Amino acid sequence: MVAAPMQAHAYDWSSTLQQGSTGADVRELQIRVAGWAADGPEQTYVAVDGDFGPATEAAVIRFQQHYGLEADGVVDAETQEALNALEDSDGSTAHFEFSEFHSKDGSGFNSGKVDAATVKENVRRLMYKLEAVRAKAGDRPIIVNSGFRSISHNSNVGGASNSQHMYGIAADIVISDRSVSQAISYAQSSGFSGIIRYSTFTHVDSRVEYPYGAGSYYWAT
Repeated sequence: MVAAPMQAHAYDWSSTLQQGSTGADVRELQIRVAGWAADGPEQTYVAVDGDFGPATEAAVIRFQQHYGLEADGVVDAETQEALNALEDSDGSTAHFEFSEFHSKDGSGFNSGKVDAATVKENVRRLMYKLEAVRAKAGDRPIIVNSGFRSISHNSNVGGASNSQHMYGIAADIVISDRSVSQAISYAQSSGFSGIIRYSTFTHVDSRVEYPYGAGSYYWAT
């Protein structure tokens, strides 16, 4: 059994959720379990559409299994408490800060290809996937080398012309005491549609989930 992190702030779930539920609470649930998209390497993701279907249920079950909860796919008070333990009071997550994803040129979340509020929400969604990666890595800390990039900063570092970093849907990460190959293996079950191997870090992104992202999977592993 793996203990959930200490609760810092509580999302106000309106009711128990299960397959067939719909609405804003389901959408928030899907954001939080997005990193539990598969049992192993699979090009799939949990759609954030507010419709609790089989893929959402399967992700919930994987989450429940990891945290030692009854793995029935029903999001009751106990599961909701575990989900809430992964959030922080400022809207970030338990093990990540928004500042870790700020553009390295001092732009914060500004001057990208979408507005700052959209970048921040995209980063929040990314954080929950990275929480799952961190859990799968045995709760090893993750260093974010590069998160959001302003258009100018992306150009200065030689990023691609439509780099996913400029939307806040990508990160270059290093997992403490874990190899690049191990990081890739965790990412491949965590709903990432872009995974790129580098010698000392791993690029992950959610390119197929967004209208401004690349339209197909790209795993260069």
